[in-house]
Amino acid sequence: MKPVSLFIVLYFLFIVFCSCSSAPRRPPQIITTRQMAEEQLLLVNTAADQGDLEKARILLVEARRLAVSADDPSLRVRTKLAEGNILAALGYGEEGEAAWNEARTEAEASAQTELAAQTRIYLARNALITKKTAPVEVKASVSREITFIKNDRLAIAFGWTVIGLAEKEIGDFSAAEVAFKKALDIHAKDNYLEQAAYSWYLIASTRSLSGSHDSAIAALETALEFDRRAENAFGLASDWRLIGNIHQKFGRNVEAAAAFARSDEIFASLGREPQIQQSP
Repeated sequence: MKPVSLFIVLYFLFIVFCSCSSAPRRPPQIITTRQMAEEQLLLVNTAADQGDLEKARILLVEARRLAVSADDPSLRVRTKLAEGNILAALGYGEEGEAAWNEARTEAEASAQTELAAQTRIYLARNALITKKTAPVEVKASVSREITFIKNDRLAIAFGWTVIGLAEKEIGDFSAAEVAFKKALDIHAKDNYLEQAAYSWYLIASTRSLSGSHDSAIAALETALEFDRRAENAFGLASDWRLIGNIHQKFGRNVEAAAAFARSDEIFASLGREPQIQQSP
C-alpha cells in the first residue's frame, strides 16, 4: 500500500474510533482560541486608550497571532484596526493607514458589512486629520457609514466622535458638542470609562475654542472623574494639561501653573516627559 493511502486509511480508522467512543456529544464549534484573542485584544485596546502604546504594541503581537491561528475574519480585521491605531499614534502615519486599508479590504472581501463600515470610518478620520479630505465630506461619509452599523455600539460612538471632530474643524462648535455628546451617551451608559473621559475632553476643547472658559473647565472636571474611575493616569495627566492650557489662554496664570504642575507630576509617575503646553 502506498504511504499516502496508508495514512488515509489510518486517519479514517481514527475518526471512526473516536466516533464510536462513549464520549459525550461535543459542542458544534470550539471557541477557545477566539476567546483568548478577544481577551488579548481587549488588553491591547485598554493599553492604547491609556496611552501606553509600547505595551499595546507588544500585546498586539499575540492578539494578531491568535486571530490568524483561528482564521477568524472579524478578529483579523479588528487586530488590523488596532495595529493602525497604534502605528498612527506612534507617528507612523503611512504604516497606520496601510493597516487600516488592509482591514477594509479584508472586511469587504468577507462581506462583514458592519466591520467594513467601521474600517471606512477609521480611514475617514485619518483623512480628516491629515487634511486629505474636506471636513464636510468626512462628516457626510461617516454619517452614511454609521447607518450600516447596527450591533456595535462602540463603533457607532466612534463614528459620532469623528463627526464631532469634523464639525469642530468646520467651526460649528455647537454641532460638534452635540456629536461628542452622542458618543458620550454610549460610552457612559456602557461604562467605557476611558472613552467617556475622552468625550468630555473633546467637549472641553470645543467649549474652549468657542470662548466658554468656565464650562470647558467643568467638562474637564468630569473627564477627571471618569479617568480616576478608570485609573487612567495618562488621561488624568492630559486632562490637567488641558486645564492648564485653558487657564493660561484666559490669563489665569496661577491656576495654569498649578494645573501644569499636577500634570507633570502624573506624567513623571509614569516615567514620561511632560507634554508640550499648547493652546486648546
